[in-house]
Amino acid sequence: MNLSRVDLNLFIVFEAIFALGSITAAGRKLNITQSAVSHALSRLRTLFEDPLFERSSRGMTPTPLARMLIVDVRNALQSMECTLQKTVHFDLSTTQRRFTIAMGDPFDAVLLPKLMERIGPVAPGIEIESIYSDRRRVEAALLEGSLDMAIDVLIPTSPEIGHAAVLSEPLVILACKDHPDIRGSVDLDTYLGQKHIQVSSRRRGLSIEDISLRRAGLTRQVRLRCQHYSAAAHIVSRTHMLMTMPRCFAELTNDALGNQMLAAPFPSLRLELFLYWHARSDKDAAARWLRDQILAVISTSVSGLPSSSKEAGIPQVALSAKLPLGVASKTL
Repeated sequence: MNLSRVDLNLFIVFEAIFALGSITAAGRKLNITQSAVSHALSRLRTLFEDPLFERSSRGMTPTPLARMLIVDVRNALQSMECTLQKTVHFDLSTTQRRFTIAMGDPFDAVLLPKLMERIGPVAPGIEIESIYSDRRRVEAALLEGSLDMAIDVLIPTSPEIGHAAVLSEPLVILACKDHPDIRGSVDLDTYLGQKHIQVSSRRRGLSIEDISLRRAGLTRQVRLRCQHYSAAAHIVSRTHMLMTMPRCFAELTNDALGNQMLAAPFPSLRLELFLYWHARSDKDAAARWLRDQILAVISTSVSGLPSSSKEAGIPQVALSAKLPLGVASKTL
């Protein structure tokens, strides 16, 4: 196949259909007609002698060949974009880009309002798409280019993935304001004697506090496992169950509910989150700028930490590398 005879714009259409799962949506994104997208797809099918996408109830589903091609196509397109960034002045006021960032509930509520407030006036063409991504898929999504960045706990990654510590928060306890056993503080024995709510987007698995307790030979009774901190905070206000969560999330979800927010009986246990990206974006001025904005927003959005309660005797587990706030743990 002679590359000079191939219209490279076809690969831009291919990536848009793959990302959006729709010919109509791809046309809208690229500002071309639906028939133009269909014509481009037809040419691609002829070129590769494969349907590439098949219609299904979920839209245009990629074939195995399309899934194999997308990694190289996205890498090539991003490499070309980075080359242009080197030669064309990066102008915040005119740059048109969409960045896809994976993050969990309720971190998007902590980050996105202040991030959009910060970048909106100076970069009106920068669009942000916040999505949920399975932790096991984060590295693959960054490698293939379907994700630009991700915010998650410390996870093992290859040298191609850079990461920076963005958040280190102590855990606090929420209890209803008229809890019969809790008035202003909670010790370990009282904590273990209560029923608890565990918040997780996963169907199973231990939380960081449960891991720490079990390594000390202790367990707590989880009566309810739910997906969202905001729902759990409302349940706490109507029951005598307790919830353990990072302080900044508690301040956000507990607003106006009147629950007690108490220092946890294991004060040195913390939630630590990291920002992840692919090394190729280090040459992308717009991506580097957005990373800087995210780090700046996070560093100024988390208030002072609560006063520590007396050490409760739980051996603390090294759950992640201790990195200074906002300092890159990999420089790529």
